[in-house]
Amino acid sequence: MIVYNMKCGEGHVFEAWFASSAEYEAKAADHALSCPECGDADVTRGLSAPRVNGGAKAPAPAVGPCGMPCGSTGGMCGMGG
Repeated sequence: MIVYNMKCGEGHVFEAWFASSAEYEAKAADHALSCPECGDADVTRGLSAPRVNGGAKAPAPAVGPCGMPCGSTGGMCGMGG
């Protein structure tokens, strides 16, 4: 899904979601877009910030001196410390 910031001829700004940029282009070419606030069909695409996925992974679980994940034995390590 792609979200674009849109603006109508009356100055209303809104977001519109599309399955692809090709879907947006087809709807724009067919004049099938309109402002949800006033219904104006004079709609243009504005600037949109790209979504950035930093690729961060979940941290590894903490491991106690026994080699077991902390908390796996009711919060106490089996090493008896």
